[in-house]
Amino acid sequence: MKREEILDGLRQSPKVDVCVIGGGINGISVFRELALQGLNVVLVEKHDYCSGASSALSRMVHGGLRYLENGEFKLVQESLIERDRLLRNAPHYVRPLPTTVPVFDIFSGLGNGIVRFLGLTRHPSRRGAVTIKAGLSIYDFLTRKRALMPRHQFRGRRATLEKWPALNPDIKSSATYFDAWVSHPERLGIELLQDGLWANPAARALNYAAMRRDEDGGYVIEDQVGRTFTTVEPRLVINATGGWIDITNGALLSPQVQPGPLVGGTKGSHLIIENATLRDALADHMIYYENEDGRICILFPYLGKVLVGSTDIRVDDPEGVRCEADERDYILQSLAFVLPGISIRPEEIVFQFSGVRPLPASADNFTGRIPRDHFCTVVEPQNGGVPVLCMIGGKWTTFRSFGELAADMTLERLGRPRRVETTERAIGGGRRFPSDTATWISRLAAETGLSLGRAAELFARYGTDVEVVASCVAAGLDVPMPHPGYSKCELLFLIRNEAVEHLDDLLLRRTTLAVSGELSLDMTDAVLDLLTQEKRWTPAQRTVERTRFLTLLNERHGVNEDTLSARNEPRSTECDTTAKSG
Repeated sequence: MKREEILDGLRQSPKVDVCVIGGGINGISVFRELALQGLNVVLVEKHDYCSGASSALSRMVHGGLRYLENGEFKLVQESLIERDRLLRNAPHYVRPLPTTVPVFDIFSGLGNGIVRFLGLTRHPSRRGAVTIKAGLSIYDFLTRKRALMPRHQFRGRRATLEKWPALNPDIKSSATYFDAWVSHPERLGIELLQDGLWANPAARALNYAAMRRDEDGGYVIEDQVGRTFTTVEPRLVINATGGWIDITNGALLSPQVQPGPLVGGTKGSHLIIENATLRDALADHMIYYENEDGRICILFPYLGKVLVGSTDIRVDDPEGVRCEADERDYILQSLAFVLPGISIRPEEIVFQFSGVRPLPASADNFTGRIPRDHFCTVVEPQNGGVPVLCMIGGKWTTFRSFGELAADMTLERLGRPRRVETTERAIGGGRRFPSDTATWISRLAAETGLSLGRAAELFARYGTDVEVVASCVAAGLDVPMPHPGYSKCELLFLIRNEAVEHLDDLLLRRTTLAVSGELSLDMTDAVLDLLTQEKRWTPAQRTVERTRFLTLLNERHGVNEDTLSARNEPRSTECDTTAKSG
């Protein structure tokens, strides 16, 4: 259903069961849950889907080992269960990640961990081998019935340095356990959204649209693309805007019923680094380490580069957060501590990103003490108004269970039964996922005429959903793009089928071109030409869009036009992305 069709349908019939405000991973999750139950549900996102905190995660899918110090055992157990479900339901994007913890002490942190567990405010100290062993033993215990991945193991100093010779030589030992990582989090969000839309014709979603109260106490949706206003009459509103929850409540609720602050976000920033020595030093593991101040940092291979992070800084306004110079310095300093022999040049930082963790409001002056759990609270209406259910907290790993919780509360209020469970429901390209991927890819190549390399590349991006993309690509003579891994047909498919409205939707979220440091200025302009043609933009509109994107890339992600120009390569006359003739 196209944008205008959605808006026309709402104008003709404005009454809906539920409006979900916020198209991040949690908002999309509850939208999908409600759509699968047959509700007339509308999702409204003021920017693009998964463009806020849901695109700025650490790319980890994990139980939260460090949350054990806060006594959040229920959250860790839930997170580990959801991690394992994602490994089964989204195997095309979520994969096991061996994780190694360098250990610098034996008993350090033991007393501090007990104090923190008891709820007393105290800054962290270094965690020694005993503390880490206890935490990993609990991890193993909580996953003992599923046993999808190996139990943890310890290595002595010599064995550790033999495997990771670049590690700080002051280590005493190391511990290795398994968690998971997600390669394309924004694409997984799109697949969840499509799952809900395809399952229920009464489910509709709009990006670049905002919802607010009107002067009469009703609600209106502002379409930021067409600049129109549409009345909507929901029975219940779900505020799933994460770090924006309090701001959104200001637009949804009358002053008389607005609650006090519900969230208090902290900013986490990350760097993507292109350095072969650094990547090779990791030996395909994540290094989960403590900086000298006790702050947990991560370091792991990501799409051929290395992801390093993160910071944890309180912020009042979640809009427009970015990785500041002092945060870059902190992250690089932590990297120099754990791998002292590897230096990073400024130009090797190919991308950076920052997002706001939507934590529950807290007066604790140490951000690590703020609970990472999630819950829902309902703001009750006055004078026959509409109740607003607010989704507070949440981490990326638990998006499904959080969406299920909010959906069950909604169904109970509306007197509707749950018809479909999502615990074992495969997501997008994880459906019918083959155990023998090589044979599956060979069959795809043979059936579509694509080269084996191109079929494998598309399978890595879309999982089993690649069949639809590959059919589109193979239907006619494809046209190469400046980036040899993409072609015109594939990009047009994304533009036409995945609600692309701006250049950053395509280059930052529907693809990994920008985050992987592979975006050039030539590729930017070539994709902009496709988008201009599809949207029928004037030359002036094209210029505005180009300036908008380059400004965003520079200010938010530390990539300027000169950097993009330096990545330009001579356009190839042959492209492995084309279908073979015959």
